[in-house]
Amino acid sequence: MFEFKKYFQAISYLQYPFMVFALFYAYKPFFNGLENILEDFNHALIWMGLGISFSTLQDTTKTQNKLSLKVWQNPKYAKVFIYSLTSFTLFLFIFGIFGIFISSSEVLKEIAFGLVVLAIGLLGMLKAAIEMAENHAIRNKG
Repeated sequence: MFEFKKYFQAISYLQYPFMVFALFYAYKPFFNGLENILEDFNHALIWMGLGISFSTLQDTTKTQNKLSLKVWQNPKYAKVFIYSLTSFTLFLFIFGIFGIFISSSEVLKEIAFGLVVLAIGLLGMLKAAIEMAENHAIRNKG
């Protein structure tokens, strides 16, 4: 049987170069006198959204460290994380869509577009978080 999970797991490592690009654009304005800060901020949001999107291709049956395992094994912590991530994602979507349609400034429209891209990445992360909570929850047997 052809195992797609292995390939998606391998592709998920593209998240790291995307996050490096996001960091580059996040710090770039500090090295050129804050010139084009909003444009660079928009690029950082877009690369971060792409990086988060690729991170969701990881195998949700495994955790990467003990802290995340403790969070996902505890239904209370998992629920708090999922609700927080849902709220933040919804906020970014609403703020981004609002900015795209309401803003008269092209720069602000571009930043709003970056927020929407980031929200789309977080939406994939939300799905992965729900799967992680389901896969690692310790259920009471009694």
